[in-house]
Amino acid sequence: MDLTYPEVGATNGPLPAGYHHVHAVAPIGNGRARFEAAADAVMHWGMQRGAGVLVRADGDIAAVGSEVVVGFGPLRAPCRVVYVLAEDDRRGFAYGTLPGHPESGEELFTVRYDPTTDTVYAEVIAFSRHGTWWSRLGAPITAVAQRIITNRYLSAV
Repeated sequence: MDLTYPEVGATNGPLPAGYHHVHAVAPIGNGRARFEAAADAVMHWGMQRGAGVLVRADGDIAAVGSEVVVGFGPLRAPCRVVYVLAEDDRRGFAYGTLPGHPESGEELFTVRYDPTTDTVYAEVIAFSRHGTWWSRLGAPITAVAQRIITNRYLSAV
């Protein structure tokens, strides 16, 4: 099954035109130990689960090619992990939308450690556009829902 957008990997650089963009970041603690714990949680779908999102994944850990269906109430949204970040001070993954997802685009979930300030940050970067007629129709509601869930992702780890 192919992804529903052509700009695969674009959450790790300049976000593509023609989409709604999200870039949210929040401090979540201090120290290398806090970073390692948060990074482990992110890689085990912790941002999603901690935000109250249903997660049905084909593996316990996010890995390139992993498929996951995330859900909100009756809505089910299939995605595939398109890349993983495993840097010394930045860890996470991005998934892209698959057919059946109401949106089209990509979302990156990371934590990063700033050794100069000893601060750990949670970060979500995304680009998306409506993928179905009913998501276009519900655009005002989906915009509010996206802001709420993004804030919940940031506080989940």
